[in-house]
Amino acid sequence: MSDEKSKVTDKASEIAKNIWLAGVGAYGKAVEDAQGRLEKAGVEPPKLFKDLVKAGTALEDEARGALESRTTARSSVEERINRVRENFHNQRPARIEDLQALHKKVDQLTRKVDRLARALAEQGATASQGRKSPAKTAAKKKAAARKKAPAGKKTAARGRSTTARRKT
Repeated sequence: MSDEKSKVTDKASEIAKNIWLAGVGAYGKAVEDAQGRLEKAGVEPPKLFKDLVKAGTALEDEARGALESRTTARSSVEERINRVRENFHNQRPARIEDLQALHKKVDQLTRKVDRLARALAEQGATASQGRKSPAKTAAKKKAAARKKAPAGKKTAARGRSTTARRKT
């Protein structure tokens, strides 16, 4: 078992060493490339400068295009929001006017209902003076009977009548 552990440890050490060496090699290659470019820049400075200006111009154009498209999209969204706000504000007075018109109509209808109620009351008063309606007299008789009969007798009478019905 200790042999297996030492093999695994040796393998891990070897992998770690290879990773370290790869990093050192990348660093060395980057230094060599930088030295090669520096030597070229010393020999051909105007050409390198021109290439850098071209690359910078291209990047600036890309950045401006992206900025313009974002600005256009942003202004489009802002315009839509402003249109919605304007529509909301334009419709708001119409709603208030509609409510006022409805209030006037309700007031008119209330006055008409009051007039009709008064007219019906006047007609009912003149009719009741001449003769009493059978429905009103029946309702008055029932109300009087309820007032006269005690509560206990009503339930007993009801109980008898229901049991009498069941027997038959």
